[in-house]
Amino acid sequence: MADISGKRETARRAVAEGWAILSPGCWKMLRDGQIPKGDVLGVARVAGIQAAKDTPRLLPLCHPIPLASVRVDLSLPSEGRVRVEAEVKTVAPTGVEMEALAAVAAAALCVYDMCKPVDKGIEITGIRLLEKSGGKSGDYLAAPRESAARKRSASPKASARKSADKGTAPKRSR
Repeated sequence: MADISGKRETARRAVAEGWAILSPGCWKMLRDGQIPKGDVLGVARVAGIQAAKDTPRLLPLCHPIPLASVRVDLSLPSEGRVRVEAEVKTVAPTGVEMEALAAVAAAALCVYDMCKPVDKGIEITGIRLLEKSGGKSGDYLAAPRESAARKRSASPKASARKSADKGTAPKRSR
């Protein structure tokens, strides 16, 4: 565990995001409140908040720190996509990046758990730190990237067809 005894307390903030990719049918059931297990987004929000508070229990080398605020938002920006965003704030000698990331991961896992009776092929993807402020290392802002809500990768057969169209077959490991 890192020694933070010599560090001074400062205001710190971290924001993280992640995505759950659902089948169109499951996404529509979620949107319409028809998932048999109940209020998916509400329960996932609470799971994310709880995970932020329990981060040192989940990740053994994280310091227990007092959290001043935890916000977890889930949205349905496009068919098949659930976006999770968490913001965590504290005044402490160490940052809250892991708490924000744990909140996103737990909320996305909760979406999976509650929707799995309808869709076992749910994909959790794109979990990353978006921004942080405070502390010795200063501010961080993630570079924009192609949305994690993009379509799933092509199948191996589709990739092979695409390569075959170019006159080169994909290399196979032996």
